[in-house]
Amino acid sequence: MRRPIIYLLLSILMLGSGGLTRAQGVTLDKDSSGLSLNAQTQLFEDVGGQRQLADILQPQVQQAFQPAAGRASVGQSANPWWIRLELKTAEDAPQDWWLEAGGANLLDLRLYLPDGKGGWSERRGAEIVPFAEGRDYPYRRSLFRLPDLRDGMTLYLRTYDPAGNAFPLHIWQLADLQQHQVNEHMLFGIIYGVILALLLYNLFIFLSLRDITYFWYVASTASALLFILGATGHGFQYLWPGQAVPVWLDRATLPSLWSLCVCLFTITLLQTRQYVRWAHYVLCVSAGLYAVSLVAGLLGLRSVSAQLLNLLTFAAIPAALVAAAVRSYQGFFPARLYLIGFGLVLGSTVLLTMRAMGLVQPTDLNSLIFPVAVAAETVLFSFALAYRIQLLKQDRADALEQANLEKTARLEQAERSASTLQQAVEQRTAELAATNQRLSERELALEHAAFHDPLTDLPNRRYLIERAEAALAEASRRQESIALLLVDLDHFKPVNDRHGHDAGDHLLCEISQRLQLLVRRNDMPARLGGDEFAVLIGGPNAHVHAQEIAERLLLELAAPIHYNGIELQISISIGAALYPLHGINFSDLYKAADRALYQVKQQGRAGFAVAGSA
Repeated sequence: MRRPIIYLLLSILMLGSGGLTRAQGVTLDKDSSGLSLNAQTQLFEDVGGQRQLADILQPQVQQAFQPAAGRASVGQSANPWWIRLELKTAEDAPQDWWLEAGGANLLDLRLYLPDGKGGWSERRGAEIVPFAEGRDYPYRRSLFRLPDLRDGMTLYLRTYDPAGNAFPLHIWQLADLQQHQVNEHMLFGIIYGVILALLLYNLFIFLSLRDITYFWYVASTASALLFILGATGHGFQYLWPGQAVPVWLDRATLPSLWSLCVCLFTITLLQTRQYVRWAHYVLCVSAGLYAVSLVAGLLGLRSVSAQLLNLLTFAAIPAALVAAAVRSYQGFFPARLYLIGFGLVLGSTVLLTMRAMGLVQPTDLNSLIFPVAVAAETVLFSFALAYRIQLLKQDRADALEQANLEKTARLEQAERSASTLQQAVEQRTAELAATNQRLSERELALEHAAFHDPLTDLPNRRYLIERAEAALAEASRRQESIALLLVDLDHFKPVNDRHGHDAGDHLLCEISQRLQLLVRRNDMPARLGGDEFAVLIGGPNAHVHAQEIAERLLLELAAPIHYNGIELQISISIGAALYPLHGINFSDLYKAADRALYQVKQQGRAGFAVAGSA
């Protein structure tokens, strides 16, 4: 009871001090919905961050408030800031008003409202509390329903975020806010859709080509998408609403992760180590420091992470853009697309940094620049990908043309040397035959390597998937069944740990040879990787043959394997899935067989189970 009385006395003293400096209060009318309030607020920096509301209501502190003059950000301040705002409504104004307070990813926000009993009530918002606790309506920014304003009201807000303290304030009627939210969802939906679609497309390209450049592109785009979700508040609203935003998803950690991926993507795409060595060193150092910033963010050192991130922005971005310009001048066309696409993204990053530092005030327009820039970048790099594929085709055509030119030159030379024509023709023919033979052998070797495991020479996962899809189509046409067995070696790791990797490799090769001998001619064994194998069984009564083959494998593969005078002993676990009972495509069959394999593992290994069996 004592605290409300103190608040009441301090409020009376505050109202009685006529010499206080105040910004003009805001009178709301029927057209005020959506109005920005920062021009009419007053600010006070709480140096040390120790003051409570009772201290703020002291007359000497009230006199220290300064007009905000439209400021909605104080940058990376280590201290909390207090905001004073006076509101009242005109006679013809509606009375149900909602206050939108703080940026979408502000760390800590507190709202103090008169409770009508001479005291004050406190509300918490921003990322430090769960999503629903900081909002009276599910909106991406903190949103509070205000009490009746007809008699006027002075309210206080306390904002704190060492990574960038931004506090744009707007007043809304709920219906107008809901329409505004619908418009935002449409716009961000387009942005997210473009980024996600092209992210998946380039992920497919990476899985096909296994090119490290595509990996870092996919990683940077994925982290940028997560960064955007966090920065806009949609991640907080839809992905992790039941808790305060964890440190590994806050406004310092995600930009550090994204910047690290962008640095590594730039190094691989532009080949800076070969062509722009000074930029390569700058980007490598920047990547290392971005990793330090990431670790600092994960440890909760938000201010350190944010300051390091901002400093690196003005080193890594110029180095990346200059490197792209140099490579573009050297004739590397993807560097031009990089300049346009990533130039937009990195330029928008500078804007974000300036916003975080308080050099640029937050607005609805500049908050959209980064998401739009990332969407544009994904489109442009898809063009770069298409150009890269076209470049590979052109290189192949040039090689063929060069071979034709050389062949023509040899023929002309043979014609000019009539006396040695036959010898020259035979010699050139032999050379061409040898060359073609080598090319054919090389092509066959490459094709074999692409579809077979290098250690065991069994078909690999890619070959298994292609054969499985073809077998499924044929089985569908003939109304036959298909069986997929997943074979996992039990206790394989102890063999490697105890006897070395050479012993493990010997064991895998021996298991592969036995596997080929134990299946039928038309069945296909494959090594999926590590200690995991598979057998594709087709033809009439495939389910019956699957049972028979599994029993043979359990018996024969468990036999000891001799290596350098020692016996290597293992067992196997087998999970099976049947077409069409457990799936109509390879992915479904694989998942069903994997579940059955997991069931065997849970039951003690060294067994066989069919998907769906108890």
